[in-house]
Amino acid sequence: MAARIYQTPKNAMQSGRALTNRWVLEFEPAEAKRADPLMGWAGSGDTREQVKLYFADADAAKAYAERQGIGYHVVAAPERKLKLQAYADNFR
Repeated sequence: MAARIYQTPKNAMQSGRALTNRWVLEFEPAEAKRADPLMGWAGSGDTREQVKLYFADADAAKAYAERQGIGYHVVAAPERKLKLQAYADNFR
């Protein structure tokens, strides 16, 4: 049983940074998805894939995984790149 711990990224549809301070523990898929012959939907028998646990910080998520005996790896959040731009730059 393996899990991935990562920080929630900013939604592309939002300008603010709400809910980006949460950390998520998400289980890795245990089996490959297969197409349902009747409906054509992709699915699998792995129910742990539906579980997401939210934590206040990475240390709390790591402590939970270690306490429950879950193997984990931490995915680092990409570094934010700020593009500082002034309105006057539109007229140069």
